[in-house]
Amino acid sequence: MDPQGKHIAIKCQNLWKIFGKEPERILDTTRQEGLSKLEVLKRFQSVVAVANASFEVSSGEVFCIMGLSGSGKSTLIRMINRLIEPTSGHILINGQDIAGLTANELRRLRSEKIGMVFQSMALLPHRTVRENVAFPLELQHIPQARRQEIAENMLSLVALEDWGEQMPHELSGGMQQRVGLARALASDPDFLLLDEPFSALDPLIRRQLQDQFLQISRVVKKTVVFITHDLDEAMRLGDRIAIMKDGGLVQVGTAEEIVTHPRDEYVAEFVQGVSRIKLVSAQAVMESIEGYRSKEVDDLKNCPTAPANATLDHLIGLSVKTDKPIVIVENEKPIGVVTKRNLLRGIQGGQEHDA
Repeated sequence: MDPQGKHIAIKCQNLWKIFGKEPERILDTTRQEGLSKLEVLKRFQSVVAVANASFEVSSGEVFCIMGLSGSGKSTLIRMINRLIEPTSGHILINGQDIAGLTANELRRLRSEKIGMVFQSMALLPHRTVRENVAFPLELQHIPQARRQEIAENMLSLVALEDWGEQMPHELSGGMQQRVGLARALASDPDFLLLDEPFSALDPLIRRQLQDQFLQISRVVKKTVVFITHDLDEAMRLGDRIAIMKDGGLVQVGTAEEIVTHPRDEYVAEFVQGVSRIKLVSAQAVMESIEGYRSKEVDDLKNCPTAPANATLDHLIGLSVKTDKPIVIVENEKPIGVVTKRNLLRGIQGGQEHDA
């Protein structure tokens, strides 16, 4: 269980992946001497793609992994279903270390438990949209009538119910992405691995697919690992975000945690241009109710109220209608106060709240 009492669906422990000759020997030297990615490249002509990565994904969580090109995020997601074999480390799916699976067991895991969506959909060009969606079920020898029924349901889920008889080349890029998502969902997997599925699309289409993905996520409630190089996309879609650099995980946390408390200068630069008003909560900028009352004489009974998880955007809407502070409540009990000064400081960034 994670700290919130949720079931841990995916657990990765100390994962390493080194591409090159004798990767195990290189890994031993890297650990002993504390070599950087660049030092390994120069000394061994080998690439450290993933370096000592550890994280957990709770059941039903959308976990975004983001980083610049070459940071190791695509290699990392492919190790989760062993499309790429780790040099070292452990991957546990529902508590089972998949390193011990036989070839047949691994194929069954990929076909029945894990759906994967790539940037390139690789749809079968000679099959209709409906046949593409039903293809994973065909490999599982599901009867044709049942395959057709499931394919229709999946096409309806991604709003393509009228396109089943079309060929893939007759669809736009965004529609092809939706077919790929429907195909991944057809076998009703427990897990979805998505590797930059929207990155090649125009901004408007990309935004629309993000909206649809969020709607589908609420319906199907799958455990999702989502790879992206776009911080805004990660902030919008992820329950939590992991930021990668040079194969390692620099910081893991919610969007609010990463924006308000970046771990180092690298993360701070990443989030510098991110709008905070829809990410930062009232609880992050408020001062305690006791501290406020010791300084002020305002009657808080006539002040507007907001829940602790209200965003800065919501607080701004309340603040423009009054000169009074906003009382923050949790379980119907006042726990803090947000003044206009607190609010402006929260929008600007820096120190989140008064001492």
